[in-house]
Amino acid sequence: GPLCSTALESNCFDSDWSAVSDYTPSAPEGLRVGFDIRRDESGALQPVLTANWTIKDDGSIYSLKATELHLLVLSTNQNMCVRYSFKDKLHMRSPSGEKWNFSANMLILDPGHQYRVSVFNIPKPQLEHSSYDISSELSVPGDDMKMTQFCSDTGSLWIPNISVSTADSFLNVSFSSDSQCEKYLLIISCSSHTHTKWTFRRVNVLFNLSYWPRWCCLFHVEIKPLFQRCSNDCRRVNIAPAPYTLVIVGVLSVCALTAVCVYFLCRRPGQCLTSCAPLLQVEQVTRRPKVLLIYSHDHRLYRDVVLCFCAFLQDRCGAEVLVDLLDTGSLGQVGGARWLQMQRRRLQPGDKVLLLCSKGVQAKWRALCGEAQVTLREDELSDDILTAFLNLFLPSMHRPGALGMYVVAYFEELSDESDVPSLFHISVKYALMKDVEEMLFRILDIHKYEPGRVRHVHGVHVHDYFTCPSGRALRVAIEAFQDHQRQHPDWFQKECELGEEELDQHAHTHAAPVLQCVPVIRAGLPAFRSEVNIHPEGCSAHIHTQRPLLSQADTMSPLLEGRSQEQDSTPRGESDQGYVSKSSSQPLLDLVRLQEALFEQSLRAPQLNDETVEESIILF
Repeated sequence: GPLCSTALESNCFDSDWSAVSDYTPSAPEGLRVGFDIRRDESGALQPVLTANWTIKDDGSIYSLKATELHLLVLSTNQNMCVRYSFKDKLHMRSPSGEKWNFSANMLILDPGHQYRVSVFNIPKPQLEHSSYDISSELSVPGDDMKMTQFCSDTGSLWIPNISVSTADSFLNVSFSSDSQCEKYLLIISCSSHTHTKWTFRRVNVLFNLSYWPRWCCLFHVEIKPLFQRCSNDCRRVNIAPAPYTLVIVGVLSVCALTAVCVYFLCRRPGQCLTSCAPLLQVEQVTRRPKVLLIYSHDHRLYRDVVLCFCAFLQDRCGAEVLVDLLDTGSLGQVGGARWLQMQRRRLQPGDKVLLLCSKGVQAKWRALCGEAQVTLREDELSDDILTAFLNLFLPSMHRPGALGMYVVAYFEELSDESDVPSLFHISVKYALMKDVEEMLFRILDIHKYEPGRVRHVHGVHVHDYFTCPSGRALRVAIEAFQDHQRQHPDWFQKECELGEEELDQHAHTHAAPVLQCVPVIRAGLPAFRSEVNIHPEGCSAHIHTQRPLLSQADTMSPLLEGRSQEQDSTPRGESDQGYVSKSSSQPLLDLVRLQEALFEQSLRAPQLNDETVEESIILF
């Protein structure tokens, strides 16, 4: 015939896709898709695609070169196709006088998947031109095809027959294995304690009961098989212990009896009792949520508030609170950043990160944005979890939908909305304890308002949260810190410590200069020396003295003045050389007395100098 069929496991890539065609055929029509269960060549049952479509009987059929069926797996984007290529040009209609009809029934489907079936005519229109194709979606169920080869290879026919028994100090788990699976993972849990063990074709597995607390007596057993076809995606089987039925019936009976008693008591005036019942009087939560609590060590009293709030969350919300104050052992071993990474891996979809905002949170966020560094006194005693949290979690906050796991709150009696970092301005901010009910619904992923229904949580509102022990302790802690803030308005400034860089800069700019005082030490009175030189040629003397200089305001002694006047009237000659005239009749004794008088006058001078003056005195 004029046709040939080719089936491919990937895209039917057209080698002439880039060629420009002057004429292209019209779109196919009448696409009908479905599936049928047939046996393959080996005799195994397989779900097979059945598709039928026709070609339009117009002039564009002369440009038709091939027609193609394209099958897309929506969950994995896997592509399969069937192409019918034509050796010769087709006539307007088939020899029977009907439109050309094509079908495909050779593609095997997988149960439990959705497919999109599309049909194209070749050559296809150019890019950005009108598209000529028809498409249809097909869903293949998984529960109604247990006898197919695919379901058999993925364990749909496996009947595990799980049984649990205890002997001495061991828990014995027995089950039936499947011939097509060799590896199984057993998951045993009681309350929040879970242990796992791998087994290879062994149908009896023992667990030591010391793994669990002594009060554990009801165990949940789950087996995860690893079939070759589905690997880690295989369906798990589990068994819940039979005694749960009796427990549920007993609990419901007690609850009904309690409700009747409370109803009759509340009908009597003045006898309606308040109780500290567990938090949720709404639907029972299927999983205990985890809450990673992040805060700043602003003050030791604020730390008490955080601890009491953790106890309140665990008591009223039933959440598992992850906080550094309750895990100081691990925190001291691995450090703050490593501890946060460990808690991050423990968080599952649906768990929340609760950020309690305060003045310290805002100050550390601004420091991270480039402002002055802040170190609180309480941070010296423990690791700064907040800064490590911002550095570790900040890159992942920009992912789409990532902010949904972060819950932002602050205590309105201790802080305000201005303490919330700018990163979380687009998030919903809860003012505690006013908005604590809405915050609990957010943590539990439960809607408060539904059509015709409004849910409430008793015992968590601002006017009654302190009626239970955990709420009462929280209120006492909040009031204690509030009183401290009222008495010390500058409490946060006192808790802050400058970093090393700021301390060094502060020391260089504001420290007073260091002065050194050196006392003036005088050696005592100047030395006096008198020398007399006698020349054999005449009676003359040359005297050297060390005399302190007098100030300019002082005048010379009358004795010196008289001698000076005599010098001025004496004719110059050899006297300039320090010699005394032969006609002089003054004895040598007068020279000594004159020198003593000059020395005594120098001692009585008001201003002294250490300069040495050499003076020649001429006596006539």
